[in-house]
Amino acid sequence: MRSCLGALALALAAAGAGGAAMPSGPCDRFVGKLPNVNKALCDQARLVDSGARSVQGTPLYVRDVKAPDARLRILVVGAIHGDELSSAAVALRWIKLAAEERPEMPQPVHWRFAPVVNPDGLLARPPRRMNAKGVDLNRNFPTPNWERDAQVYWQQRTKKDPRRWPGPKPLSEPETRFLHEEMQKFKPHLIVSIHAPYGVLDFDGPSVPPSRLGRLYLDQVGIFPGSLGNYGGVHKGVPVVTIELPNAQRTPLDAETRQMWLDLLRWTAAKIQGDAAASR
Repeated sequence: MRSCLGALALALAAAGAGGAAMPSGPCDRFVGKLPNVNKALCDQARLVDSGARSVQGTPLYVRDVKAPDARLRILVVGAIHGDELSSAAVALRWIKLAAEERPEMPQPVHWRFAPVVNPDGLLARPPRRMNAKGVDLNRNFPTPNWERDAQVYWQQRTKKDPRRWPGPKPLSEPETRFLHEEMQKFKPHLIVSIHAPYGVLDFDGPSVPPSRLGRLYLDQVGIFPGSLGNYGGVHKGVPVVTIELPNAQRTPLDAETRQMWLDLLRWTAAKIQGDAAASR
């Protein structure tokens, strides 16, 4: 017994001395995985542990950028699909723009960023669309008739594509429960969900959609059972702008990332003014 305990102690000591250290923070986890993201950019994002955990226990990080007297709340989400690495990278760059430039808006904005909603999929080797339980998180939200529609769609339209399995029931996954709870607590007036790689702009919900963000033009791709756009935009009445970047592995140039951000701000400002006028 003593020899076994001694061997175990030596193995643990060797692991501590020369073995790979377990990641302790968001930048330890994501730098080196995300395209065009270095440690300085990640550190500047100042991500905070939300308290929520993925299936494998990885923290789900957020960052709030809040203007004084903010009345408009906007939730920006990246990497619901873990293999869409560019979506998380763009979200981190937008945090930098929101925090450093503090754009003036008709109404002050409280931004909440959740750049990596599916860390288990993103950190897998190779990265994969689904979470650690094989669920497509963007088909797991509780849209009406989910039990019927989501399963039928998966079986008949996708031919049981494992990359698009909606899960055993709505909100079965901790990652979708996290976003669902954020929507209930934060009560966003707008949700921006960043995806890849179709190179278009999608929109669900009330209000007039943006016609373009940067080089991405509006091309509404349809409504899917259990998707965030369907749940938030159609059934909860919260506009959902879905950005489909052109490439899942490469980010747009910095100038293009900035232009998308500026176009989002312009559309949001116009939407605020238009909604205010309509409500008079």
